[in-house]
Amino acid sequence: MYLLIAGVLLLLMKYLEFGVVAEWSWWVVLAPFALAVVWWAWADATGYTKRKAMEKMDQKKQDRIDKQRESLGIKTKRRSR
Repeated sequence: MYLLIAGVLLLLMKYLEFGVVAEWSWWVVLAPFALAVVWWAWADATGYTKRKAMEKMDQKKQDRIDKQRESLGIKTKRRSR
C-alpha cells in the first residue's frame, strides 16, 4: 500500500512538474508501481497474504470468545507461548 501511495504522489508531482521530481526520469517515477507488483506476487506466492488474514480472523474469534466469557463471569485462561 505504501508503494502505491508513493507511486501516486511521485506520478502527480512529475505530471504537475513539481520540485525535483519534474527532472527525474519516468522510470524512477514509475518504479514504485513495479515494486508493488513484485511485492504482491511474492506475498501471494509465499502465502503471506492468506497467513496474515487467517491470523487476523483467529484474533477476532479469540477476542469474541474472551468477551463472551467475561460477560458470563468465567475467567479466561491465558495460554503461554
